[in-house]
Amino acid sequence: MNNRQAKIVRTRADLQAAIAAERKKGRRIGFVPTMGALHDGHISLVKKAGEKCECVVASIFVNPTQFAPGEDLDRYPRNEEGDVARLGEAGCNLVYCPSVEEMYPQGSLTNVRVEEMSDLLDGIYRPHFFYGVATVVARLFIHVKPDVAVFGEKDFQQLQIIRRMVRDLGFGIEVIGGETWRDRDGLAQSSRNVYLSEEERSRASAMFAALHRAACRIRIGVPVEEAMKEARGHILAAGFSKLDYVSAVDPLNLQDLPDGPLVEGQGCRLLAAAWMGSTRLIDNLGV
Repeated sequence: MNNRQAKIVRTRADLQAAIAAERKKGRRIGFVPTMGALHDGHISLVKKAGEKCECVVASIFVNPTQFAPGEDLDRYPRNEEGDVARLGEAGCNLVYCPSVEEMYPQGSLTNVRVEEMSDLLDGIYRPHFFYGVATVVARLFIHVKPDVAVFGEKDFQQLQIIRRMVRDLGFGIEVIGGETWRDRDGLAQSSRNVYLSEEERSRASAMFAALHRAACRIRIGVPVEEAMKEARGHILAAGFSKLDYVSAVDPLNLQDLPDGPLVEGQGCRLLAAAWMGSTRLIDNLGV
């Protein structure tokens, strides 16, 4: 185990001074933005950044602009001390823990919108969400100025939106996707899994099982909508109270694929969002 202690910085000025010192040593900067409450999936992203760069920066910032009124901003799990210790063990050099005022200076009026892609799937049910994500990630990129940024594939729509933003705005950052980390029964690791009761947790893995079966069926030529309809039924039968979406989309533009067997050479990503009790879970799988 790495016994390195990551250095905490809380202001943009201190962050950039520390990064400048690393740059003088000829080190590339890898960046992993997080909202804290870290699990093994987050740690895998830090390690992936360390494979690409000599200096790894992670941020811990619970971003208020991606929460709508009534969502879980106030109760979102927070554990800065434990998170920083885990980051150091994983090889992280700097942990940026800015205040809201540092990220959104008083009177701030500028936001970033990635049109179209942000209004699909999760964007239908959380119309504020990806605008908040794009805005805070753009600001973090300006603060950190990384060479490489690593995002988890569990939030696949977010990953593709960030890639598009980076391309459109010319950030010059290599954006890498890190694989989804799962518990032994297939449930994707998420900071919000702590909200699940023991019984809800035992049922929640049905989402991944349904997507996996749908992917297998699509691969052997079953029409897309037939496979997705079956997946929706399996998820509801497992005890999920409500489906927001269970969709097969083009991974590049997130548009729904037409019904019928998958055309050879066509990319396909299955994405789902559903409620287990009062907890909203998401997952996705490539075909």
